[in-house]
Amino acid sequence: MIKRAVPEGENIVRVLVIHGPNMNMLGRREPEIYGRTGLEEINSRLAEAAERLGATIKTFQSNIEGEIVTAIQQAADWADALVINPAAFTHYSIAIRDAIAAVSLPAVEVHLSNIAAREEFRHVSVIAPACVGQIAGFGPMSYILGLEAVVSHVQTSDAGEDQKKERRNEKDGGNR
Repeated sequence: MIKRAVPEGENIVRVLVIHGPNMNMLGRREPEIYGRTGLEEINSRLAEAAERLGATIKTFQSNIEGEIVTAIQQAADWADALVINPAAFTHYSIAIRDAIAAVSLPAVEVHLSNIAAREEFRHVSVIAPACVGQIAGFGPMSYILGLEAVVSHVQTSDAGEDQKKERRNEKDGGNR
């Protein structure tokens, strides 16, 4: 039996997990840096972790900046939090950073590799200031740690509870 962090009957934390450009190539792309674990396997592990945490996830991957911005904006209607690996967009996408800030959902930025230990141009994240935290360097486990962190943040945050209630109320047409 799976031990749940959220007791039965409690609100489930809904999380959008976003994979940025080239993440669809995981397992084949530079395995010495990113490992041999493919995106499907990472998503499967995330689904298992979400169930254990009493959360539910939707995953989304795109190589296109505007599609990621749109996914973040749409998440404001249903999600309680975000986990995002912006990949190369980490270092220059003000549009993604602004989308995260605009939706006011707690977000955790994740990276498979330790971006601070890589090339100089990878050291700075323009996304991180819009997030509640950043996890990097633990391979696929970075995603699990990011999911655990953002679920815990939502569950222990008064603002997170207010946001969840407000979204559910809006979705139900105020019938709660």
